[in-house]
Amino acid sequence: TGCLGHEHGHDGKHVPLFIFGDSIFDPGNNNYINTFAQANFWPYGETFFKYPTGRFCDGRLIPDFIAEYAKLPLIPTYLQPGNHQFGYGANFASAGAGALDETLPGLVINLNTQLAYFKDVEKQLMHKLGDEEATQLLSKAEIYEQGGRNFGFLGVAAVGCLPVFRSASGHCNEELATLVKLHNEALHNILHKLDRQLKGFRYSYFDFYTVSLDLIENPSKYGLKEGKSACCGSGPYRGINSCGGKRGIAEYKLCANASEYVYFDSNHPSEAANYQVAKLIWSGNTTIAWPYNLKNLFKA
Repeated sequence: TGCLGHEHGHDGKHVPLFIFGDSIFDPGNNNYINTFAQANFWPYGETFFKYPTGRFCDGRLIPDFIAEYAKLPLIPTYLQPGNHQFGYGANFASAGAGALDETLPGLVINLNTQLAYFKDVEKQLMHKLGDEEATQLLSKAEIYEQGGRNFGFLGVAAVGCLPVFRSASGHCNEELATLVKLHNEALHNILHKLDRQLKGFRYSYFDFYTVSLDLIENPSKYGLKEGKSACCGSGPYRGINSCGGKRGIAEYKLCANASEYVYFDSNHPSEAANYQVAKLIWSGNTTIAWPYNLKNLFKA
């Protein structure tokens, strides 16, 4: 679903963070492309920012919390006009994007384009800092061939249990659950293989499937109240993707307190859920984040 990469700072004072992925990581890149996959309208952003930033959430996303734990400022949206400050990293994620170019072609910033953007940032840093300093800064970045060494990967969450799928049948979509498990197993095996093949490659794999399922089934364990219904939307479990009334369905319901819900809309977690997940990605034990958690990876 997403990938967080980082590198040691050239001055040893900070570790930049580069983010690739889809809507659970997109801080508003899709605001600047021609697509239906946007969240730049109310009530998105209502909890934390008090205005819609383009995040598919009522507030902050997982990378926003990770940046905070790593003592970094909010990582800037790559496509934001006038944004040329990439010393702390950049966020290339795009809502709707997949690992394959065939996923919503022309409507998303696909992974290959996100990687091309990273190369542009690398050039900008070299121009600004000089080759040697930039190479040092990027010595542990996100992309191995560009010198990247430290990677954070999220497995796919329990997407079969999203309100959008639950609204159709009243329960989780088992077929999707099977596909997700197969995907996550294959990803885990590939990372294990790369770990043996690539010198200096270090990674953190986060078992998002298990954690998201636990959030849905046991919300009170995480200080939440509602794990199955979305805060914003319409229909059963508010699973119809109508939050904000801008996607062809004008009417929608909005809960009084998004921080009680695991899901903010039919497809995306609330800020409260993102906080819980980010905390575990950062400092979770080896049953859910292995072989390192991100905190240890940042020190590596």
